[in-house]
Amino acid sequence: MTSPADPHTGGGAVEQRKKLKLLAVTACPTGIAHTYMAAEKLQQAADAAGIDMKVETQGSIGAENVLTDNDVKAADGIIIAADKDVDRARFVGKRVLSVGVSEGISHPERLIEQVQSAPVHGAGGGGGGAAPLSSSGGGGKERSLAYKALMNGVSYMIPFVVVGGLLIAISLSLGGHTDPKGGLVIPPDSFWMHVNQIGVIGFTLMVPILSGYIAYAIGDRPALVPGMIGGWIANTGDLYDSKAGAGFIGAIVTGFLAGYLVLWIKKVKVPKFVQPIMPIIVIPIVSTTALGLFFIYVIGKPISWVFEHLTSWLSGMTGTSAILLGAILGLMIAFDMGGPVNKTAFLFGAGLIATGNQTVMGMCAAAIPVMPLGQGLATLIRKRLYTEQERETGLAALFMGCFGISEGAIPFAAARPAQVIPANMLGGAVAGAIAGMAGVEDAVPHGGPIVAVLGAVGGVPMFFVAVAIGSVVTALTTVVLVDMSERKRRGEAVLSVPAGPEPALASVGVGAGAAGSAAQGAVAAAQVTAPAAVADEPEVLSGYLTEQTVKVRLDAGEKEAAIREMAGLLARTGKVADVEELVRTALRREEQGTTGLGEEIAIPHAKTDAVTAPVVGFARSAEGIEWGALDGTKAKLIFMISVPEAAAGDEHLRILALLSRKLMDTEFRARLASAPDEAAIMAVLAEVK
Repeated sequence: MTSPADPHTGGGAVEQRKKLKLLAVTACPTGIAHTYMAAEKLQQAADAAGIDMKVETQGSIGAENVLTDNDVKAADGIIIAADKDVDRARFVGKRVLSVGVSEGISHPERLIEQVQSAPVHGAGGGGGGAAPLSSSGGGGKERSLAYKALMNGVSYMIPFVVVGGLLIAISLSLGGHTDPKGGLVIPPDSFWMHVNQIGVIGFTLMVPILSGYIAYAIGDRPALVPGMIGGWIANTGDLYDSKAGAGFIGAIVTGFLAGYLVLWIKKVKVPKFVQPIMPIIVIPIVSTTALGLFFIYVIGKPISWVFEHLTSWLSGMTGTSAILLGAILGLMIAFDMGGPVNKTAFLFGAGLIATGNQTVMGMCAAAIPVMPLGQGLATLIRKRLYTEQERETGLAALFMGCFGISEGAIPFAAARPAQVIPANMLGGAVAGAIAGMAGVEDAVPHGGPIVAVLGAVGGVPMFFVAVAIGSVVTALTTVVLVDMSERKRRGEAVLSVPAGPEPALASVGVGAGAAGSAAQGAVAAAQVTAPAAVADEPEVLSGYLTEQTVKVRLDAGEKEAAIREMAGLLARTGKVADVEELVRTALRREEQGTTGLGEEIAIPHAKTDAVTAPVVGFARSAEGIEWGALDGTKAKLIFMISVPEAAAGDEHLRILALLSRKLMDTEFRARLASAPDEAAIMAVLAEVK
C-alpha cells in the first residue's frame, strides 16, 4: 500500500515528476523581500521540472496564497523555507523539509529533490502532534530549536508586558500617592485602582504566556497547557512555601521542560484506539501533572531555601560598607526582576524602613529602574541590533523604568539572557553603590524616578546621578555583549564596539569621500532643477516610479555614495523634504542588515517623514557595487524605495513584494539590464504588477 507521504507512481520517471504535487511555505523575520524571493524561486524551479507547486508566503502583510486542507491532503511533500517559526501541525503525515529562507533562494532545485525523501512529519509520535522544529537534511542555516522556542515565547509575552506595565505606570502616576507603609498607593475602589488591577492581570499572565509558548514551539499544541500551568506554578511562590515565585527565569525552565516532556511522551507507542485521545487528553494531563509536581517538590524547595538564606545573609551585612551593600543589593535587584533574588533584596530594604533605616531602601530604589531604562537606551544607541518590535518595546521599557517597573526589561532578558542579565547586574550594582556612598534615602517601598518626583527620596540629586550612571552602564554593556554575540554567530571577527550613538554619515572605503561629495553635488543640483515628467509614460508601481526617478548609469562606485546618488534621484520629484535625513535613514536600515538580495539586485529602502509621499527610484551600475549580498554578487540593478511614516505599513511592503517576485524572473532582469534608455527601462518596469 502507498503511504500518503509517498510520491505518486506512474508509468515512468517523466510521468512521475509531472504528477508530483508539492507545497511550500516561505517566511523570514522581517517578512519582506526574502519571503517573496524564495517563493518565486521555488515556483520557477517547480515549473521548470514539470511539478505542480503552491507556495504560501508569510510576510508582514500577512499570509498570502494560504494552503488549504485539500492542498495538504493532495500534496506529496512540503518545503518550509523560513527563518521564523512556522506551524507544522497541519502537515502531520506528510514529508516535510525545513530549511532557512536563503536556501529557498539559492538552491530551490536541490530542495525539490530532497523533499521527496524527507522524513514524514509526526510519524511515530504516538499522538499525532507536530514534531519539533528542525532542519531536515537541507543544509539550510536555521536557528537552533532552543533559540526559536525562546523567541516564540518572548514574542507572545511582549504585549502582556507592555500593556500591563503601561497601565500600572499610568494608574500610579495619575491616581497614586506616597505612603510610608505601602509605597505608592492608589485609593481602593477608585477608577485608577481598577486600571491598576487590569495592568496587574497583564503582568500576572506574562510569565505563564512566556512558558506556554516556549513549550508550544517545541511540542506543539499538546505542550501549551503544561507550559502555561507550569509557568503559573513557577510564578506562584505560595505553592512551594516561598515568599517569591521563580519569575521569568522559572518560566523559561518550565517552558523547556514542558516542551521536551511532551516530545518524549509522543514517542511512547500506544494502541491505535488510544492515539486519537493522546494529544487532547492523555498528553496534556500526564505532562501537566508531572511537571507541576516536579516543580513544587523538586525545584520549588531550593527556591524557598535560597530566599530564606539570602535574607539571613543580608541581615548580617547591615553594618558593613554602604558601598559594598549597595552594590550587592543592586546585583540582586537586577538579577531576576521579580524573582526570588530580586524580591529578597526588595523586601529586605522595605522591612528596614519601619526601623528608621531608609538608606537601604534608597540603594534598592536607585537600582530598580536601571534595567528597563538601560535596555530601552540600548535600543536607541544601536538600533541595528534590534528588531522593530524590540525597538518599540524599548520605548515602552523607558516609560516603565521612570515609574520603577523593572519588569519592562524582562523581554530583553528572556530573549538574550547571557548578554542582558550580566549587563543589568553591572548597571544595578553601580547604581546601588553610588546611592549607598551618597547616603540616598527612600521613605517608601518603591523605586524609580517617580518616588523622587513625589518627594519620598532624600538626596534627590545623587539619586538621579546613580540612576543615570547605572542605566548608561547597562546600556553600553548590553550593546557590546549583544554585538559580540551577533558577530560570533555570523562567524565574523569580534571587534570592540564604539560606545556612542549611531554615527552620522561617513565615507566608506577608498575613494568614498570623493564619490560622496560628487553625490551631494548631484543631490543639490536635483533639488534646484527637476525635469518635467513625460506626459504619456507608462504607470509603474502605482505611479511611484517615473522617468524622473530612473537613471541608466550610476556614477557612484560604493554603497553609501550610491544611496546618496539615489536620494538625489528621488529628490527630482519634489517629494523629498530632507535629502540628508533620507540618506541617514537608508544607511541606518543597511546597518540592521543588507538590502542586497543577490542576483545582482539591491533594494535599499527607508521609512521616514523626510519624504512627503511614496517614491521609488531605479538605477543601473555597469561595474556593480558591493552590497553584502548572500550570494556574493555585486549590485547592478538598484531600486530605492521611500515612504513617509504614516504610509509605511502595507504600502512599503507591497512595493517590496511586487519587486522581489518580479526580479526573480531571469528574462525580466536581462531585459531590464539591456534597456538602452529611460523610456525603454520604464517599458520593462511596467510589467511589475
